[in-house]
Amino acid sequence: MSYKPSADEVKRLRDDTGAGMLDCRAALAHAGGDMEAAKKHLADAGMGKAAKKSERAAKEGLIESYIHVGGKIGVLVEISCETDFVARNERFKELARDIAMHIAAMPVHFVTRESVPGERLEAVKAELATTVPEGKPANVVEKIVEGKLNKWYEENVLLDMPFIKNDEQTIGELIGAVVGVLGENIQVRRFAKFALGEA
Repeated sequence: MSYKPSADEVKRLRDDTGAGMLDCRAALAHAGGDMEAAKKHLADAGMGKAAKKSERAAKEGLIESYIHVGGKIGVLVEISCETDFVARNERFKELARDIAMHIAAMPVHFVTRESVPGERLEAVKAELATTVPEGKPANVVEKIVEGKLNKWYEENVLLDMPFIKNDEQTIGELIGAVVGVLGENIQVRRFAKFALGEA
């Protein structure tokens, strides 16, 4: 017999995650009432939903700030979503804070792979090609450069970076999990990082 979650369980999961009532009920039923498993189910389901929602207009959101202890590094980041309701949601605000903190801690240069200017990308590829031992066939060189480029993305592009609080999850995956819970397209629009004394 399938598990039927109580109204209190559904409310508690909704309060914890910000997900819709029906999604919470389905997740609890799927997890047999296990609250942590239900949260994981919502997050996992989110990765599939994120791709479908990425084309929808995201015109609401918030600007989050983070000042590192000591006041020598500060970050402003603009995170967008589809509705004011989600922009006020605590889970959305937590995501914005986490991303601002990550940017403060890491040398982030671009938000997405697509935002890397073409000339910069070509220069990076050319530089990476010089690290490949001579005498390799062109197709092998291309594969090696591609592998090194993926590593470069992980070190320079926000969405490709391992999250500082959980290095088994990228920032892109973190956002995708929240999309699954909140049910809206969420995007990092832009950011500014300030370090005392640096131009």
